[in-house]
Amino acid sequence: MVELDSLLHSGYHNPALRPLQVERTLTKGSLMYPIFITDEQDSLIPIPSMPNQYRIGINRLEALIAPLVAKGLKGVMLFGVPNDSVKDEFGTAADDPQGPVITAVRLLKTKFPALLVSCDVCLCEYTSHGHCGHLNSDNTINNEASVRRLAEVAVNYAKAGADNVAPSDMMDGRMRAIKQGLHEAGLSHRVSLMAYSAKYASALYGPFRDAACSGAKFGDRSAYQLPPGSRGLGRRAIQRDVREGADIIMVKPATFYMDIIRDAKELAPDHPIAAYQVSGEYAMIHHAAAAGVFDLKTAVLESMCSLQRAGCSLILTYFTPELLEWLD
Repeated sequence: MVELDSLLHSGYHNPALRPLQVERTLTKGSLMYPIFITDEQDSLIPIPSMPNQYRIGINRLEALIAPLVAKGLKGVMLFGVPNDSVKDEFGTAADDPQGPVITAVRLLKTKFPALLVSCDVCLCEYTSHGHCGHLNSDNTINNEASVRRLAEVAVNYAKAGADNVAPSDMMDGRMRAIKQGLHEAGLSHRVSLMAYSAKYASALYGPFRDAACSGAKFGDRSAYQLPPGSRGLGRRAIQRDVREGADIIMVKPATFYMDIIRDAKELAPDHPIAAYQVSGEYAMIHHAAAAGVFDLKTAVLESMCSLQRAGCSLILTYFTPELLEWLD
């Protein structure tokens, strides 16, 4: 005989009861759409490893975003994809006033003033060597110089009108430097700081590096991105970024790191927790659905549900356009 305290079906037997068992409900406001902005102003270049995603020029951006805003898009994350000719060892072009990110910020805030415009802050797309900061003569990371430069870039994005800056470089101490820079520029009251706190050195970034043309020319990023098996380092990085003034804590990638998302929610219970469903996750789901492994919509919605269950209130995903339709 089944014991009375073993009976669970009664709590969700009726469809109307099931939503009551869900901790968080996915809404359009839970989503942020990552977009690749090329300095080829009239371009709309498909990314072969990422179905339905493009490098888009500034002259095509309004036409891409307007229908998404009409469907309920609340936020975007901008990544610049400059021409190789402007890259140098210091990432000088990252905050070029005529470069792809700053011109996109100005356009989006003019055309869609209510849209939350976020800027990824990193140097890898702009350095000739493809690493995320400045290098010493032995090709190791010069953390101090990198942090200074990243803070400059973040402040200049904020001055251009960005609502949120999100350093993804994984340099030590960059959150405090950026927070201080925003404060000194008189912008800390209107620009939020989203930390890629627990960003792991993952195999899942391959399609992104194709899209952003940002692969390292030598070595890899294992000396500054976290080792995949390191829960403790992830926890320490989250706590550090909270201390240094982050407004939002992010875990990246998402699906393979749900334990870290749960850790983030427990370590920073008063902060919004974000997860980035990265390019490799997006491509895997697409290709598995195309192979008949599962239904695309069902799998994507389940992945969103899983990330929210782990503790996310914000999800960066390339599935945002489809989700804006499905959530209707």
